[in-house]
Amino acid sequence: MPHVITSLCLRDSGCVEVCPVECIVPGKPQEEWPLYYIDPDTCIDCGACVPECPYAAIFPSDEVPSAYTAKGGEYLNRVGFTGHYEGTNHHGEAVVLNTVKQLAAGEVVDLTDDIQRNADYFSKGPGYSAR
Repeated sequence: MPHVITSLCLRDSGCVEVCPVECIVPGKPQEEWPLYYIDPDTCIDCGACVPECPYAAIFPSDEVPSAYTAKGGEYLNRVGFTGHYEGTNHHGEAVVLNTVKQLAAGEVVDLTDDIQRNADYFSKGPGYSAR
């Protein structure tokens, strides 16, 4: 089972550097594909990316939570949300997102839709042309 980056992703980029098969890419254009994405055909399921993510956004595809309970303060990053986030990535570079919603403590969200969004990036989106 390949890993999936869920909409808890705030584009830190640390996961990219530790991937031994270079299967993680930033979504482009960012407004349409706001996360980083893992090519399911290339991922070797090593899990090196999981501890590198400061947002705990990466899961094996068969373990993506259908009922993720927020601790409070996390951001959900999805097309259609209009919240604003500014931070820095793994390299100290600015990250600005306008596709977020901040979660309240105890809020429950289904992250399983991100499995299909990840697959769509590589089958329908610009990730397809990268192959």
